[in-house]
Amino acid sequence: MKAKKTIHITFIHGIANKPTAEKLLLEWKKTLASDFKGNGDDIDLDTLGITTSMIYWADVLYDNPLQKLVSEALESMREDLYEDEAILKDLKDNWRHELSGDEKKFVESIAVKTLADVPDPAFDGLSKNSNELEQFPLPWVLKKPLMAYFLRDVHHYLFNKEFSPRNGITYEVQDEIRNRVIKALNEVKADKHIVMSHSMGTVIIYDCLKRIGNCPSIDDLITIGSPLGLDEIQDKLSPEWTRFDGFPNKVKGSWINVYDGIDPVAMMDGKIDNDYKKNGEKVIKVIKENNWGSWRHDISKYLQMPLLRSALQKLID
Repeated sequence: MKAKKTIHITFIHGIANKPTAEKLLLEWKKTLASDFKGNGDDIDLDTLGITTSMIYWADVLYDNPLQKLVSEALESMREDLYEDEAILKDLKDNWRHELSGDEKKFVESIAVKTLADVPDPAFDGLSKNSNELEQFPLPWVLKKPLMAYFLRDVHHYLFNKEFSPRNGITYEVQDEIRNRVIKALNEVKADKHIVMSHSMGTVIIYDCLKRIGNCPSIDDLITIGSPLGLDEIQDKLSPEWTRFDGFPNKVKGSWINVYDGIDPVAMMDGKIDNDYKKNGEKVIKVIKENNWGSWRHDISKYLQMPLLRSALQKLID
C-alpha cells in the first residue's frame, strides 16, 4: 500500500493590522472548518491531516497585534461598541503628502480607481451601526481607514520603503517580507504544497514566485480578493511580469483567483486570467463569489463561500 501523500497549506494574510500569527492561523482554519451555511462543505484541515502555516507580515508595518480581527471590530462598531474604533483609526496622511514622482503617481492612480478618497453621498447619513450597512457597500466612515491601509501597505512593499513600525526597529519592507516568504516556503517538506493568499498577500506571493530566482516552487496557488488586476501594480512587477507570460513558472499546478464584484480591492479587475497568461494562453481559473455584509473584502467571508471551498477541496482530494 502506498503511503498517503502529505499536504501542506501556507496562508498569507492581507492588508491592515492583524492579531498574532497564531490567532490568525487559528481563525482561518476555524472558518474553513465551520459549516456556516449548512452545505456540508466544511473543510477541517487538522482532521484531514493537512498541515498549515501562516506567513505573517503585519508586524513589519504595524506596532502591536490587534486583540481581534478587523471584521469583528466592524461588527462591534455596528453594535455601538465604540471602543473598537481605535482598531480602524485613520493613518496619518502626511506620508502621502511627502510623495513625489512615480511614487505619488502610483498611489494617487490606485486611489482614484478604488475610490479610496471619495466619499459616497448615498451613505453619508448612515450611522456605523445602521442595519442598512448589510444592504450597501461599506460606508465612508469605515471604508476610508481600511482603504488607507491598502494604499500604504502596497506602496511601502512595492517601493521597498524603509519603515519603523515601533521604536528601535526599522525594516526595508519588501526585503524583510520577501525573506520571510522564502524562509517559510523552504521549510515546507510536504509532498504537495498549496499557497492560499488574500489581498496584499497575493501581491507578495506573486512577487516572490515570479521575481525571486531562489524562491521555492509550489504546487498550487489560490489568490483571494486580489489587487493584481490593477495596471499600477502590474507595472511595478515588470519586467518579470508580462501580460503574455505572467503566470509564474514556479507554480507547477493550478492558479485559482477568487473575487467578489463589490470587494473594493479586487473589483476593478477580478478576471485576471487575461493579465497573467501562460505562454499566451489563459490558464487561471477565475471564480466570482458573492459575499455579503458591508466589508466584502473580509477573508472570513471568502472562506465560507461554496465555490472557493469546492476548488480547495478538489486540490486536496
